[in-house]
Amino acid sequence: MTKARWRDVFGHPEFRALFMAGVLSVIGDQLARVALSVLVFERTESAGLTALTYALTYIPDLVFGPLLAGFADRYPRRRVMIITDLARAVLVAAMAVDALPLLVVILLLVGLQAFGSPFNAARAATLPVVLPDDHYVLGKAANDMVVQFSQVLGFGTGGLAVVAVGTSGALLLDSATFLLSAAFIGFGVRHRPAPSQQSEGEPRRSYFKDLVAGASLVARTPSLRALVALATVAGFYVTVEGLAVPYADEIGGGAEAAGLLLAAQPAGAVLGMWLITLWPPERRMRFLGPLAIAACVPLVFCALKPGLAVTVLLWGLSGVASSYHLPASASFVQAVPDHQRGQAFGVASTALKSSQGLGILLAGVLAERFTPSLALAVMGAAGVVTAVVAGSAWRQARRISVKSA
Repeated sequence: MTKARWRDVFGHPEFRALFMAGVLSVIGDQLARVALSVLVFERTESAGLTALTYALTYIPDLVFGPLLAGFADRYPRRRVMIITDLARAVLVAAMAVDALPLLVVILLLVGLQAFGSPFNAARAATLPVVLPDDHYVLGKAANDMVVQFSQVLGFGTGGLAVVAVGTSGALLLDSATFLLSAAFIGFGVRHRPAPSQQSEGEPRRSYFKDLVAGASLVARTPSLRALVALATVAGFYVTVEGLAVPYADEIGGGAEAAGLLLAAQPAGAVLGMWLITLWPPERRMRFLGPLAIAACVPLVFCALKPGLAVTVLLWGLSGVASSYHLPASASFVQAVPDHQRGQAFGVASTALKSSQGLGILLAGVLAERFTPSLALAVMGAAGVVTAVVAGSAWRQARRISVKSA
């Protein structure tokens, strides 16, 4: 496989449209999270309900990810992206109505997140069609790096927007981002028929049979199983996000220290993704296991409470190594037949998000029982063991693939 260049990737007009649509979608999501948090707190003055509402922006993905992602395989993906963008624009605009009861706003939020699952699946499945071979890896790298910056930008602009135009105005701005995303896709991505495995005249299988078939494909394919296992290693090192504030307090820091700690891993991830794109494709795939291990090792040293500067460096190194997700996820999508990519993406995405949520929850329980530093060290050590097993499964799957080729 020939190594691609950045200018080759951005030379694809359809990729540019999908790229801008993805950026707008992420900024809109973060803008909505800020605005809704402020809205709920203003109405209830309850920190608990505010936190619950924020959590609801993530939880529906775990349910709707595998259930709705399959629409990206049954209908033209361009149409799926446009319809879900328009639906989200309407739902967010409805949230801006001040007279709506809070319960209705929360139900609209759940619907908003539900429509995000088929959109993300359709977009993820379209990218490898638009970008061939290693162009796709670089295209995904560009997307993932900008997503990190878009999240920060969305949070920052969200706060400014709420101050400038109020919560309703901020939600209407969020609605506009979905409309712009739909416009980029409508004018920049060409129509393609729905991918299908059926022969002409053969009756279409039921939706749930397709859903089971997608999950079964991942379960019975050694390379796909191993790649999903490597993805779930993130559940161990992502725990730094949940424990950054109490860990900062434990080492004698305050809010400023927590902010630096929270920024360390994403900053390292952006650097790591750029560096890994410089490697030849074969080397990227060979080092998936070792990098997954390296992403967890720095957390073990938190048991020593080494101080702010060293911890920032350690968490930054963890972020650099976590860049293995880029070639791993790219390889996963490329290995799945086109007519099952949406459903398989939903399965993998749900596994990843579930591992992250459970990891942070378990780390919190350990930190409550012992200390944040010890909790991070335990999760890091457990992550190393898991990464060794997942990396071994990946090496074995690659050997089987080479022998059967």
